[in-house]
Amino acid sequence: MFDHPYLSDATRALISGVDTLRAEGWLWATSEATIDVVEPGTGLTVGTVPRSTEGDVASAVAAARRAFDEAEWGRTGPAERSRLLRRLTEVVDAHREEFAQIGVLEGGTPITYSRALHAAAPVLYFDWWARQALSGPPGGYEESLGLAESPGTGPGAKAVLSMSILRREAIGVVAAITPYNAPLLIAAFKVGGALAAGCSCILLPSARTPLSAIALLNCAREVGLPPGALTMVLGEEAIGRSLTTAPGVDMVSFTGSVGVGKLVGEQAIRGLKKVVLELGGKSPNVLLPSARVEDAVGPSLVRYIRNSGQGCGATTRTIVPRKLYQDYADAAAQYFEKLVVDDPWNPATDLGPVIRGEHRARVEGFVERALAEGGVIEAGGSRPNLARGFFMNPSLVGGVTNDSEICQEELFGPVGVLIPYDTVDEALAIANDTRFGLNANVWGATDDAMRFARRVRSGTVTINGGGVERPDAPWAGYGDSSIGSDRGIEGFREFFIPKHIQFPLGSIRS
Repeated sequence: MFDHPYLSDATRALISGVDTLRAEGWLWATSEATIDVVEPGTGLTVGTVPRSTEGDVASAVAAARRAFDEAEWGRTGPAERSRLLRRLTEVVDAHREEFAQIGVLEGGTPITYSRALHAAAPVLYFDWWARQALSGPPGGYEESLGLAESPGTGPGAKAVLSMSILRREAIGVVAAITPYNAPLLIAAFKVGGALAAGCSCILLPSARTPLSAIALLNCAREVGLPPGALTMVLGEEAIGRSLTTAPGVDMVSFTGSVGVGKLVGEQAIRGLKKVVLELGGKSPNVLLPSARVEDAVGPSLVRYIRNSGQGCGATTRTIVPRKLYQDYADAAAQYFEKLVVDDPWNPATDLGPVIRGEHRARVEGFVERALAEGGVIEAGGSRPNLARGFFMNPSLVGGVTNDSEICQEELFGPVGVLIPYDTVDEALAIANDTRFGLNANVWGATDDAMRFARRVRSGTVTINGGGVERPDAPWAGYGDSSIGSDRGIEGFREFFIPKHIQFPLGSIRS
């Protein structure tokens, strides 16, 4: 299985051992049925993984429930959780190249970018969670609210002096459902946060990219996480529904499309579970009149074409002053001409394939409809001349207005739109005219960009390209982009229930 010419022996070892994972209760998948693992770069099936049953979901939930309620994991304190997460960070870090290869094999991410997206970034987040486990959420695991005086009620009653303590307790069993575009990174957000808080976690990865999750389980097994602290099921819609409706699950954390997210939310809410949903966006990239096209064009294009556009925060709507429209379009065309769209195993490749042929057809359908309605390809476009795989060239579509379908729907492919404006207020109106509000980028003089950033309805706004990756920063948004927060300090809060403990200190004499 997975006898691929570009896989190292270490990588094959990290994605093997499924029978051991099943026997030891890490992976619940008793069926003989399997899921094909397809390599997007070739379109070929490179192996299979076992498929879980609804009974397996029940077993996984029961194991996670025991771990939290009765067994060792539920009694593990912050220092030990921090130690285990630190050790997990070290083990994942030691396998960086293996995780990078897995990202190419199952996700089609070019190897150079895979080393950042599927290896270095998850290590950064696991390390941060290790530190947060020790310090706890904002305010700590327990804090005093101080003294409070309340007047007595009723005839002859005396005022009462009382003390209050606020505890923040782990919510319980967390179902973590992750997508295909950044499977280990988003697992790091959810699994890392759950374990840092003291929750037990059941991971359901995308059926399109199960190998990084299997590799993560092998790392957790090496670390020696207590039984039931982290378990996994594998499957598609029926398994997801079974997991989100399971009575023993206390919280569902999901990242994926709006349509599936709505179903997940409805299923979980019927059981009165806490829900965190991160669903994507149609994010604006705004050049203010003070911006320089030559500074903005390269970084702006990269932000929506990296990983072949398969990123929820991709800033796909570029909004430019009308006088800069043609300059930007020409610069984009020149930039795209230099890009290499090719085999993702080639270190020289800039863009690899999208995840599946049907997904490519979906993205191309948006472009075809936009062109039929009067849109034009300002840069890039069409498919590269490659015999196999699910490749498409990046493109920038102009001649459209912001109310066009291609400007309002998330494509999840390497396609952006170029929209002109005449006034800054018009640019702001276009940027905010979306049902999403996840991410935004603004180019221009810092003071101008800061004023604009404060008025954009977006959970994250970067100015002139932003800064470094910050694990402590939240990832949340307006409208259809999210419910709750999926990482950072605010994301850590999601895994806790506040408990108020109050007791009297005595009555106060009048």
